[in-house]
Amino acid sequence: MRNPFQPHSIGLPTDRRSFLKKGVATAGAATVSSGLFGKALPAFAKEDERSGKLRKGDAAILRFLAAAEILETDLWQQYNELGGIQDSEVPGGSGSPLYTAALAQLDSDMAQYIHDNTEDELTHEVFINAYLASKGADTVDLDKFRTLPSSKASGAQQIGRLTNLMQLSVDTTWWTRYRSGTKNPDFGDTFPQAVPTLAVGHHPAIPRTDADLSPSDHLQAIANTAGFHFGTIEQGGTSLYPSMAQRVSNVEVLRIVLSIGPTEAMHFQTWQDKAGNAPALTDPTDPTLVFPNLNTTPGGEDFQTNLIMPEPTVFLSHDLPACSIVRPTNTKGVAMGALQFLTASGLFLGQSKEFFAFLRDLAEDADDARREGD
Repeated sequence: MRNPFQPHSIGLPTDRRSFLKKGVATAGAATVSSGLFGKALPAFAKEDERSGKLRKGDAAILRFLAAAEILETDLWQQYNELGGIQDSEVPGGSGSPLYTAALAQLDSDMAQYIHDNTEDELTHEVFINAYLASKGADTVDLDKFRTLPSSKASGAQQIGRLTNLMQLSVDTTWWTRYRSGTKNPDFGDTFPQAVPTLAVGHHPAIPRTDADLSPSDHLQAIANTAGFHFGTIEQGGTSLYPSMAQRVSNVEVLRIVLSIGPTEAMHFQTWQDKAGNAPALTDPTDPTLVFPNLNTTPGGEDFQTNLIMPEPTVFLSHDLPACSIVRPTNTKGVAMGALQFLTASGLFLGQSKEFFAFLRDLAEDADDARREGD
């Protein structure tokens, strides 16, 4: 069966180019010249990679983080075009009032939060690439891979995308992981899904066409999917930055990683709170997708919706007292693990083999980085 979201080629939006050029200028990267960055990292050219004034490992870590932020910007921009605030601060569409209203069932301020998360990721993308350029190191440019189609729903821009929000398998084990007081994924522990049916199959997190705007419970199921996907994405960033920080050698690069990382945790805290407000329902167009009332089904502390602070749990050793922490933070294979996690969610359905090879190359280089002296 042919994939209904088969990729096709569309150019990068003018408003995004303008924003990125403005951001680079603001960051003071005077060495930037043609296009977005003068020295974008070429795919499959490891022998040509430049670290400039940075150690090779530090530059590799920053490049992987830049790629991750570019991907986050792409998905958050799609959410913002349909469900966020439309203004000049971020590239936008024209909004979908019914989708925005469905998201507001999770919180009345959802549109503003989506907008601000989009802006944050865009500034992270711009800053990290500009910093790399300022140090004479190669930057990351994924524009050639913007080949996935946009939603056809009213309000979305018709431009090329890096990510696919219309066929997601959303892992919600982060919900129970952060509520567990006895287990930690760094020890190999596993956790139950908060919404088991959301992790099976492929579900839209944005309206695919205007046909998805009704019936109302179907549209609410799409908004609920988005609400849990927000937490899924941001818990990944919350772990990625402290894990990568343990491999950094340069003090200034460490400052960058330690300064951006906590903003990802702020995002995650917000979305974890809002996901708990997702109305319990069954999607009338897909009866296999069920959003339970987590306080009763299955109920208990591991599913309680008002527990949004990380429960203290085992850390470093079972012989040490429980501690409230970000989890996981193990550094082994963290970049490749993040890439595999995103791939398994369906976020890149329709992307090319070249896209996956390029991201694997960045992840392998980041995982190979070692702190000086290790």
